[in-house]
Amino acid sequence: MIIGIPKEIKNNEYRVATTPDGVNQFVKSGHRVLIEKNAGVGSGYSDEDYIKVGAIISTAEEVYKSSDIIYKVKEILPPEYKYMREDLIIFTYLHSNANREMTEVLLKEKVIGISYEDIEDGKGGFPLLKPMSELAGKGGFIAALNYAQSINGGSGILLARVHGVKTPLVTIIGAGAAGIGAAELASSFGNKVSLLDIDLNRLEEAKYKLPPNVELLYSDRGNLEKCLRESDAIINCLLWPKTRKDHLIYADDLKLMKKGAVISDVSCDEGGAIETCKATSHDNPIYKHTGIVHYAVDNIPSAFSRTATTSLSNVTLPFALSIAANGVDNALINNDSLRKGLSFYKGNLTLKETSIKLDLPYTSPEEVLNIV
Repeated sequence: MIIGIPKEIKNNEYRVATTPDGVNQFVKSGHRVLIEKNAGVGSGYSDEDYIKVGAIISTAEEVYKSSDIIYKVKEILPPEYKYMREDLIIFTYLHSNANREMTEVLLKEKVIGISYEDIEDGKGGFPLLKPMSELAGKGGFIAALNYAQSINGGSGILLARVHGVKTPLVTIIGAGAAGIGAAELASSFGNKVSLLDIDLNRLEEAKYKLPPNVELLYSDRGNLEKCLRESDAIINCLLWPKTRKDHLIYADDLKLMKKGAVISDVSCDEGGAIETCKATSHDNPIYKHTGIVHYAVDNIPSAFSRTATTSLSNVTLPFALSIAANGVDNALINNDSLRKGLSFYKGNLTLKETSIKLDLPYTSPEEVLNIV
């Protein structure tokens, strides 16, 4: 097969789908790899690094036109719509439920789209989301640390333990990969940390991963309100279902918080867990609402592009190699985890969450693949 790796065009997106080592694995398996000129520069990889392992440097048009599989990082953006065509395989973070226009284009052009974020491991986990979630959680704390500074519009509190000064409280919502990542950094800076979740098993697991300055709380309304009143920073790491219309933190709840406190919304679902959240960018990362600083950059890992590219390639590459080696239908039929990520198949919408969110017809992956 021919694998195409385009340069990401989303604003401030510096990741690339795979490293030169990843390309080397494709080439050694007998596949051709086309990579767009300068696709890896943002992650510290030159065109020469890819050429050395057998990649062919090309233009965006040629990458999309000649490839069987487009292997990338972010969703398909409007300038890329013209490259969509029937039977083209797109393997990336698609986030289709948040993008009606892209969804309609991919359905119309009958592409086969597989979403990293929806691939499951059989245990309810999302292995292709996990490493980016960890980076996003850590980056979410770093952002809170930065935007708590008075020079950046915050309260002027250093989110760290300093002798003679009251220790800050950092509240983290959600004890998944992002929440644990945020708690690791926040606690290592000496803060008091409250980690909230409704899953007691997750909290028990967190107990063995985190130091004693992390308080593990069941996420009920009483505990949440107490944290809102006392916290210097709130880091939301909870992935809010797209179909829910309610919120965890409402606009009125911000009145409970200290002026100048920071909300770092790692999940940054607009109208999601935090009612006042709206997605921002690295160019313009914060805004204030009711005196509370909001940080809601939707591609935090891009700020750590070298680490992020390596981590992402580690988990996506085995699936990409399987698709290339076995063909997309066989790979999907024989791998339940991969099949969970199938969002589009030759004009059919095969991701139920997107069907519900966008009120579009749904067909199961098993039906389109004729799995009895």
